[in-house]
Amino acid sequence: MCGIIGYIGNKNAINIILEGLKKLEYRGYDSAGLAFVNDSQIEIVKCKGKISNLESLIKPATFSTSAIGHTRWATHGKPSNENAHPHTSRSIALVHNGIIENYIELKKELEAEGYKFNSETDTEVIAHLIGKYRKELSLVDAVRKACLRLRGSYAIVLIDRNEPDMLIGVRMESPLVIGVSDEERFIASDIPAFLNYCRNVVFLEDGEMVLLSKEGFKIYNLNGEEKEKKVHTIAWTPSMAEKDGFKHYMLKEIYEQPRAIADTIRGRVLSDGEVVYEEWGLMPQDMKEFERLYLVACGTSYHACLIGKYMIEEMCEIPVEVDIASEFRYRKVPFGKNSLFVAVTQSGETADTLAALRYAKKSGIKTLSICNVIGSTVSRESDYIFYTRSGPEIGVASTKAFTSQVVAFYILSLALALSRGKISKEMAQDLVIDLMALPRKIEDTLKLDADIQTIVKEVYRKPNFLYLGRGINYPVALEGALKLKEISYIHAEGYAAGEMKHGPIALIEENFPVVFITSHGSLLEKTISNIQEIKARDGFVITITDTNKGLLNRLSDKLLYIEGSNPYLNPVIFTVPLQLFAYYIAVLRGCDVDQPRNLAKSVTVE
Repeated sequence: MCGIIGYIGNKNAINIILEGLKKLEYRGYDSAGLAFVNDSQIEIVKCKGKISNLESLIKPATFSTSAIGHTRWATHGKPSNENAHPHTSRSIALVHNGIIENYIELKKELEAEGYKFNSETDTEVIAHLIGKYRKELSLVDAVRKACLRLRGSYAIVLIDRNEPDMLIGVRMESPLVIGVSDEERFIASDIPAFLNYCRNVVFLEDGEMVLLSKEGFKIYNLNGEEKEKKVHTIAWTPSMAEKDGFKHYMLKEIYEQPRAIADTIRGRVLSDGEVVYEEWGLMPQDMKEFERLYLVACGTSYHACLIGKYMIEEMCEIPVEVDIASEFRYRKVPFGKNSLFVAVTQSGETADTLAALRYAKKSGIKTLSICNVIGSTVSRESDYIFYTRSGPEIGVASTKAFTSQVVAFYILSLALALSRGKISKEMAQDLVIDLMALPRKIEDTLKLDADIQTIVKEVYRKPNFLYLGRGINYPVALEGALKLKEISYIHAEGYAAGEMKHGPIALIEENFPVVFITSHGSLLEKTISNIQEIKARDGFVITITDTNKGLLNRLSDKLLYIEGSNPYLNPVIFTVPLQLFAYYIAVLRGCDVDQPRNLAKSVTVE
């Protein structure tokens, strides 16, 4: 997830690009750069770090009427000056947001033809591919031909020194919006980049290309057919625009989960059930050797590990231990030589998780990290790394980072099971089909937003909540309770439903709210028995389920029916309404949702 902005007009494009990049820095903060035409040459200024670093490199008198800029959140290649955008080839400079799935095969093809690569990014492949076709084709046709060869998601904007009065943008599954004003045009990944200058916008759709000049714009599909588009007027304030019109970053990030999960999946599995291993380095021959796994994390990531344990043990028949990092680092663990240590951390800088990783490495066992930040300490120190690619998360309470971690465990489980011969090719294919359908099912679940708000209005004043689940849904109950505690400051407990009679049932009284997470399967009847025990004590039952059995409906005071998936992916789907539930309770209670008291986004001290 990166920030893009381009400008063409009569004003100084350099100043406009820098201002736009500052508005987009929440989308990426690893590195930044810009390109502009000066005396028929393209000048590139880029560097690792914050926008302020980039600004200090630009001479005060620099002037150009057209430029493109980029602020990066790394998905391929660590944060560095070389990996910062823009990237160049022949006469063009290009910026890109997204993930190119087939960049490895395209890179090999281009290297065989003599093209030299200066970065580790997938983006440079696009630049060289356009440069290759530019030898024989017009700029527009070269861009179109190159884009037709790309697989994955991308928003690209480019400038050519031979045609400095035009910018070209293309969108495919990654946002790109045009700003229209008198004798100037803008193009960006988000509206805030140019909102101070322009409120008239045109939204590009997938497979559309725009040609921008200060006189106007034309939009085509990738077959070359011109498209007519409606101009919309935006009434947002700048702060609203940064959140895409959402009131809080947390809500925005909840709604980003279909995209985040799609990016986690992208390029990792094939429709025939195969797993793609190159990027994370843990190959099938390595996986055959593991006799035990240790999953270690803190907070929300710990709950992802608990879900991962269920997946790995059931799919792969490997014993799995799950530990809280702050406890694990002080244990004396008798590692076997064929063990794998898995660290899970959104930031890659969590102090306790990093210490646990170093302890495991010192013991001589292999280490894998599931992490969201390229170039982080954990990613650098691990033997293998799986990047979740869910994009920067601004809200302190983790949402899309958590669900992406669970998806990462699903892919890891699938890879382990295949390499060890524990599942058939046909079963793997079915599991991949379910995975590919997950983003759409999350989108459908988000449509329950209004129903959740209705339930919230009945319970948001309650001082205590109990969350219950069985099997793989038990960690979902833990995560639901944690979200409520974090942002609403309500006391909430998550329990395994079978443990209810071993203490928590003493809390139940009239209208005490109990949230059940349950799905179809062998544990459903046992969960229904637990619900009956709550109702016998006049508790208030809220049920989240993928089954519409009549008895479940009758016993529940409120029931949210969700279209489920297979048992391993249901925790991802069931988590989404729990996130919304916590969010709307916090809002009604007047809490600071994005920055709850006493909490930090990344805990980098013990």
